[in-house]
Amino acid sequence: MIDLFGEVTIKNHNKNKLFLSDRNFHDWYRFVLSYPPHLVRDYIKHFNLDKNDLILDPFCGTGTTIVEAKLHGIPSIGIEANPFAHFASTVKSDWVVDVNELKTYATQIKEKALLILKDSGISDAPSPNNLSASNLFTLGPEKNKIILKDSISPIPLHKVMILFNCIKEYQGKKSYQYLLLALGNSIVYEISNLKFGPEVGIGKIKHDTFVVNTWYNQVVKIAKDLEPLNGQRNTFSQIILGDSRNIATVLNGKKISAVITSPPYPNEKDYTRTTRLESVLLEFINSDKELKLLKKTLVRSNTRGVYKEDIDDQFVDTIPEIQRIAKEIEDRRIELGKTSGFEKLYHKVTKLYFGGMTKHLEELKTVLKPGANLAYVVGDQASYLRVMIRTGQLLGEIADSIGYELVDIAQFRTRFSTATKTNLNEEVVILRWNG
Repeated sequence: MIDLFGEVTIKNHNKNKLFLSDRNFHDWYRFVLSYPPHLVRDYIKHFNLDKNDLILDPFCGTGTTIVEAKLHGIPSIGIEANPFAHFASTVKSDWVVDVNELKTYATQIKEKALLILKDSGISDAPSPNNLSASNLFTLGPEKNKIILKDSISPIPLHKVMILFNCIKEYQGKKSYQYLLLALGNSIVYEISNLKFGPEVGIGKIKHDTFVVNTWYNQVVKIAKDLEPLNGQRNTFSQIILGDSRNIATVLNGKKISAVITSPPYPNEKDYTRTTRLESVLLEFINSDKELKLLKKTLVRSNTRGVYKEDIDDQFVDTIPEIQRIAKEIEDRRIELGKTSGFEKLYHKVTKLYFGGMTKHLEELKTVLKPGANLAYVVGDQASYLRVMIRTGQLLGEIADSIGYELVDIAQFRTRFSTATKTNLNEEVVILRWNG
């Protein structure tokens, strides 16, 4: 089969996977459900973008669009509200570092951390003796409260905290950010007890595991990706820590040629949980108060991030279809006798989500060049009492109503919903701003 770009299509179950050939840079740290680099490449080609353009990803996540733009020599800007994702994107798109220095520091840190562990009677290699160790480092009650229970076991946590303290001694060095990102990646995918599906949860408990060597191997991989560059690839990229609903205030007059992005979907996925463990362990979030402040900078897409003062729903007061869906959700809740605090917010968060996206699209108009092309990867949802929300169709209609040209809604892939026992579409909403 041939797709709309004239290319051989990829089988549905592989469409959202990271190709082996794409692992450089992208694999330094990546959300499990991130959209893939090959999709970004498709739209760079489709929009005929080159070094004279400026690409924006206003929901930057872990930097897939930014890294891919840089690989193509195209300047880019990302906006991301999550501090750890912002950090990861920044590091993944910064390729100017002394690789020999990076490897030297990693070796020094490894040797020091292993020595500290040895002096306390603990080996980096899993051992029965480790499990009887006492005087382990632990998190304080404030931090323990905001991570998932059992997300990391005591012995691996102790090793991580020792290693982190050793890495922090290099905080003033350029290599520091790569050393730290390698630890973030290692915590999530090798050291913790986390498992990922539609939501992050707890999988098999690892009472003990390699930590220092796991981290060191990740640094070696980063260094290997950087070595062929020899300090080159200085194509402009910038990651801004900010709210995508306030774009004009953070871009400082820069004008955008194209947008390639994937915003959150309207569902019950709390996107801050995806990065919660590494954010807390590496001191990007230190309290429930800081977590709440972070959530307030996000487009409302789940009931755990709804607050009394939220007013984004006012932006869709005059859109009948959004009001109809919200009413259907609330009517279904009453019919089913659902009375939890979260369930009572289902209709509210639906309006807040589309209101926030409307505000974002309105703000975006002020920074787009005439003729700018936009691609939004979004998915249909049925999380709220099985009421179908056609996200792509609704965002397309909203964009059209506020002055964008709706060029197409192209199907990206389908995914099976366990809630409705049906296939849901993930689509790319393609817009044009004619000015």
